[in-house]
Amino acid sequence: MKQFVDQRRTEREFQVGDMVYLKLQPYRQTFIALKKNLKLSSKYYGLFQVISRIGQVAYKLLLPPDSKVHPAQLIQRGNIVAVKVLVQWSNLPPKDASWEDYDFLKKKFSGFDANP
Repeated sequence: MKQFVDQRRTEREFQVGDMVYLKLQPYRQTFIALKKNLKLSSKYYGLFQVISRIGQVAYKLLLPPDSKVHPAQLIQRGNIVAVKVLVQWSNLPPKDASWEDYDFLKKKFSGFDANP
């Protein structure tokens, strides 16, 4: 089965400054207006500019300021996947933003409200 799937798969690599579409899953991102039939909802949004390359297949995009997509990372810890969110601390400059464990923040700060 892998052989048949790989026949249609293409390797893609983007450079800083390229314009790309962002693939979103409307049934997972609740800020997207849900339609009656999810099969017919848009899956790709954009065009967005590539700001930097983060990993082998991960890129940082320039999103509009009013977008409700938050930077998040999934970290594997044994058999558990933990979510880390990028936190901009109110008393520190933006360059000092740090990646923090989402579950820990939610337990520690009762008023913490973010959608990773």
